[in-house]
Amino acid sequence: MAPRRKQHNSAERLGIHIEAGEWCTIDAIPRPPADVYAAAGNPRLRPGRVPALGMIGAVLKAPFIPIALLLGLLAAMEDSVMRSLAPKGERTRLRAKSTDERTRRRAVADEYGLDRVFDGNWHGDAGQFLLDWYGHSPHHQRLLLATPEGIVLAAPPRRVSVGREKHMRVVARLPVTEAALVDPFAGEFATTTLLIRFRDGSWLRVETEEPRSALHMHALRRPSPDG
Repeated sequence: MAPRRKQHNSAERLGIHIEAGEWCTIDAIPRPPADVYAAAGNPRLRPGRVPALGMIGAVLKAPFIPIALLLGLLAAMEDSVMRSLAPKGERTRLRAKSTDERTRRRAVADEYGLDRVFDGNWHGDAGQFLLDWYGHSPHHQRLLLATPEGIVLAAPPRRVSVGREKHMRVVARLPVTEAALVDPFAGEFATTTLLIRFRDGSWLRVETEEPRSALHMHALRRPSPDG
């Protein structure tokens, strides 16, 4: 079954009508200041461990390369071959274009501070939401669903290595008036990076399993919560 179909099936089982969905992860949560951490009730800051039997199952499945990853590798190989076969002048132009794209991407990343998992303000909406991330579920991934009403995050109630769709439950809801998905690169680059941007301007960075996913396309069509 195609990944996108699985995501829609999971949403249907939860009774949610979605416009787009994708599995995502976050970077390691930094240690908050002691007073912030205590005020939040000393929440979990790391995902749970994978059960031993689950790890064995994951190893048994490892030889099968995901189609998306395989297609990505083939596309990269094709691009490399085409570059090598291009005339010298064209190769120079392609190298210059690639360098220019990397420069622009770094500039946007620096502007947003995308080397961080969130904007850094623990008292902002994003920081407070991040403190509850693993309290909602110790699973390391979230199924991020864009709905007409806003954003829904779903996950298994415990960390699993296989069968994540079977144990799905809603762990958080963000109304469209409070948060929205933003592609910080405005669709210019095929990246896995998305921001959950909150009404107060704070943001949380997530990484989708696939670059330029349906969620990226959705983010480009919808305005941010602050207009």
